[in-house]
Amino acid sequence: MGSEGSALLEPLWQGLTAIDPSAVSGSVSCALPARFEAVKGARQFTGSTLRQWNIPELLDEVALVVSELVTNALRHALPGTAATAGEPERPVRLHLMRGPSRLVCAVRDPSEMGPVAGEAGCGEESGRGLHLVESFTDGWGWQPLPGSPHGKIVWAVFHLPPA
Repeated sequence: MGSEGSALLEPLWQGLTAIDPSAVSGSVSCALPARFEAVKGARQFTGSTLRQWNIPELLDEVALVVSELVTNALRHALPGTAATAGEPERPVRLHLMRGPSRLVCAVRDPSEMGPVAGEAGCGEESGRGLHLVESFTDGWGWQPLPGSPHGKIVWAVFHLPPA
């Protein structure tokens, strides 16, 4: 992810207990195409990363949250966007950052509109995503991105199990 990614995720630490950037032990990201098939790729990327970081016990919860955040970005931040023939546009990016005591998952998208929890009826298929994010994480939020390109980052925090 490099210094660009660290700078990109800087707003996450506002409102969270301060983390020394030098203590970040892992930081990765991947660009996702503007297609719903990208959700599967995001889950696979997350699983591979968590296994590499030796924290597979968080895989189910983190993969669920990543799925919800990516789905929301694709559904609400990119309405009407479809990949064209050739190289697909990749306006959504998934970031994973591991610190000494927590894991941060963040999804960047080009929309400036913040996420809104829906009210789903009993038989409805959508509207529960942010409620799931709230239930499975130790906190979540969003930050608008300053400057250009405009957009936002929606993030979720997981406390890591003791070593």
